[in-house]
Amino acid sequence: MKTALRALVLQALDALRAAGTLPADLATPDFVIERPKNRAQGDFSTNVAMLLAKPAKSNPRAVAQALVDALPASDTIADVEIAGPGFINFRIAEAAWRGVLDEVFARGDAFGRNDSGRGHTAGVEYVSANPTGPLHVGHGRAAVIGDCIARVLAANGWDVQREYYYNDAGAQIDNLAISVQARAQGRGPDDEGWPEDGYRGDYIKDVAQAYLDGASVEVEGHTVTGAKDADDLDAIRQFSVAYLRREQNLDLEAYGVGFDVYFLESSLYTDGKVEETVRELVAHGHTYEDGGALWLRSTDFGDDKDRVMRKSDGSYTYFVPDVAYHLSKWQRGYERAITELGADHHGSLARVKAGLQALDKGIPQGWPEYVLHQMVTVMRGGEEVKLSKRAGSYLTLRDLVDEAGRDATRWFLIARKPDSQLTFDIDLARSQSLDNPVYYVQVSHARMCGLLRQLAERGLTFDREQGLAQALPLDDAATHELVAAIDRYPDVVESAGRDLEPHQIAAYLLELAQDFQSYYNDHQFLVDDADTRNARLVLALATKQVLANGLELLGVSAPEVM
Repeated sequence: MKTALRALVLQALDALRAAGTLPADLATPDFVIERPKNRAQGDFSTNVAMLLAKPAKSNPRAVAQALVDALPASDTIADVEIAGPGFINFRIAEAAWRGVLDEVFARGDAFGRNDSGRGHTAGVEYVSANPTGPLHVGHGRAAVIGDCIARVLAANGWDVQREYYYNDAGAQIDNLAISVQARAQGRGPDDEGWPEDGYRGDYIKDVAQAYLDGASVEVEGHTVTGAKDADDLDAIRQFSVAYLRREQNLDLEAYGVGFDVYFLESSLYTDGKVEETVRELVAHGHTYEDGGALWLRSTDFGDDKDRVMRKSDGSYTYFVPDVAYHLSKWQRGYERAITELGADHHGSLARVKAGLQALDKGIPQGWPEYVLHQMVTVMRGGEEVKLSKRAGSYLTLRDLVDEAGRDATRWFLIARKPDSQLTFDIDLARSQSLDNPVYYVQVSHARMCGLLRQLAERGLTFDREQGLAQALPLDDAATHELVAAIDRYPDVVESAGRDLEPHQIAAYLLELAQDFQSYYNDHQFLVDDADTRNARLVLALATKQVLANGLELLGVSAPEVM
């Protein structure tokens, strides 16, 4: 509806320019078509006249009246009125509302999707955890946010590449290797000689035992076999990384998360990409040496201070491979590069963007885009849950999925804006009550499926075409709100993709389920009158389709029975 109304307003503006009522060179303002909070004001409203009044040297109500008079004839609009200082309010014709339902059934699973991003590529990087241990709950939030961003971008027509960046080089990997070696040599975390920064979780013992058993691990097409030699630190390092990468992949697979690209940090060194990036930065004159270290003039590109690139001992600081890595994304054609990270990474973002700008590759200033998430607090029985026996110091994603289930875990971790603190209540997530939002939405979908089963059991018929042809009683508030909510879904998908905010989908689905519940409470569906039965079942099945489409964008199932 918004798209149709915007097109009509634009046609009216063109007509007024052509007639000389408005200046021919008057630019079209960035006006909005929105739904008034008070339904009595109409179905939609626009502020276009108030935005045009000053540049047109007129008053808003006069401009509004001219626009209303210039609107082309349309089956979409039943009535137009001017309100307040110059708002134009629209009431939508009943036939147009029926057209919304026609579109739902015509497009099915594709309803709500659009082609705005067709022909364009986006890379979405998420999780990217060090392969040093099990994934924790924070990784779970990153995984579902990143996965759902990829889903909504794809729903907006983008060619999406899902990417995992493995930090398989550096001090963390060294600590992993010496921890596994200590376990392989028979030492435990409480024994003398345990590495000072060693990992203490029980999973280290599992890795060590698999290595000593000569187990084979396959990950992304490569097989690594344990050498059984507790003194071969390099072999232990290689096996441990492969083992934990496989474990993380299995956890993510069970969580409904997958990737198209696995990128190893180590490849940036072996392929010479880090050295190449540094040479280019030096060649472009954006570096200097001081105190035996090589510095980037990152303040020239908006950073709060210059940054060390290469330390006096010859090693690189961690942001240098990050610059090289993001350069590879640009070279691979990612027009939008989105990175999902924990909020604790905020300090590193400016220096990476500064490094990319300093390369003089034509990379836009706002590229890449970052989505940062805040911490997750997990509660059970009114108390915070922090520890996992398997990991030792934190609650794992696997623990949470085992307790709450995949659907509830995904829903609860995506349902709030990423930059907000999140409390995950395991008891609520497990409950089969209408206080549980994911249960509420899923049971609404199942209830609609149940209507069709009951229809068959009672020997009643359903004619969808006849149902679509029936006049909808839009003077009935519950009916009107339900159809208007269905019509809003494509707008929500577009907004979620544009703003990288898939939590908008979750909020919308809960509202749609509530609108359906209001309709369900006020209307009988399986009535004897065929016309009434057909019309009401059409509404139910259209709602069912939209709920299923939205749940798919969240990676949450749409059960037929609960």
